[in-house]
Amino acid sequence: MTAAVVTGLGVAAPNGLGVERFWAATLRGESGIGPVTRFDASGYPARLAGEINDFVPEDHLSGRLIPQTDLMTQLALVASDWALTDAGVTPGVYDTDEMGVATAASAGGFEFGQRELAALWSSGPEHVSVYMSFAWFYAVNSGQLSIRHGLRGPSGVFVAEQAGGLDALAQARRTIRRGTPMALSGGTESAFNPYGWVARIAGGQVSTRPDSADAYRPFAAGADGHVPGEGGAILVVEDRHRARERGARSYGEIAGYGTTLDAAPKHGGEPGLARAVAIALEDAGLSASDIGVVFADGAGWSAADRIEAEAIESVFGAGRVPVTVPKSMIGRLSSGAAPVDVACALLALRDGIIPPTVGVSAADPDYGIDLVIDRPRAWRPDAALVLARGVGGFNAAMVLLGAG
Repeated sequence: MTAAVVTGLGVAAPNGLGVERFWAATLRGESGIGPVTRFDASGYPARLAGEINDFVPEDHLSGRLIPQTDLMTQLALVASDWALTDAGVTPGVYDTDEMGVATAASAGGFEFGQRELAALWSSGPEHVSVYMSFAWFYAVNSGQLSIRHGLRGPSGVFVAEQAGGLDALAQARRTIRRGTPMALSGGTESAFNPYGWVARIAGGQVSTRPDSADAYRPFAAGADGHVPGEGGAILVVEDRHRARERGARSYGEIAGYGTTLDAAPKHGGEPGLARAVAIALEDAGLSASDIGVVFADGAGWSAADRIEAEAIESVFGAGRVPVTVPKSMIGRLSSGAAPVDVACALLALRDGIIPPTVGVSAADPDYGIDLVIDRPRAWRPDAALVLARGVGGFNAAMVLLGAG
């Protein structure tokens, strides 16, 4: 079957808008986590977030479109523009029915929804925007991207929290293998308003530490929660043959994918995350020894970190593969997190350098993993593994190969 390669990246993250700004900040270990500024969080136990504070929608989108869309959709639209420009996909390169779209979302337009609910209860139904009918919906990004770019091929949306971002990219790969030459894929999130904030902290796994330097500490001893973030990434995925025909540059190939579900009680057998990794490796035709780095999910919660560390050790052996969690600089972005990790992994393959995990002085020695901390680490690019887990028991793993 044809290979699915990534030819364009569009990243909107708390520590950088645009691929190169984001990547440079990530290699510097520059954090985008700080006090919540979008609303008054003083009455909430968690007060830190990875906010995108330098995004001005009016600089990128028309005045007609902005009132119709939540911030999470605005970020997706702009990231898609950047990704298509990066890939050199201009109008006419492909017919509209040769381009698909698959995105992920876990929340939908929470900020838009809260604003319109406030209008309903304070002023009455006639004051609720007609755009409420779709702007809040978790599938809206796929629709808006389709409209903006004329994508009339296969489409869909995946709702599996953090794992959904990998699921969407895997669907783009399936689309390519079935004959559609190009697909936009990825995910973006933004829910920094009281309604969204309560939903995030209700699960009890959000850090309540006051210091942004050590609030989110994946794989550290005593890690007690993560910091929510916003943003994500949109990627252009293409048929390798068609991309080469038009002279496009490739960042790398989506070579393997595996997914499992741990929602139901276990009845013995291999743990779900390790099983997902094994499936992804088999799909890629690779062995564990071929993987040169793992971009971990990094829940930042001791019980969840232990499960992931045990899965990594069971597949690769103790300390046998470098592990990194660059999202420690931006927070957990729900469905936007894994697409950003995939972008990081592709850039690491391109540049031969692994970005660090910040906020962690040392991994808990009980975990048996080689965590990349403090500074980037040079490596010989071969293959990278990206892991993602979603609330509800979703597990996903993706193997990436470099362009060479």
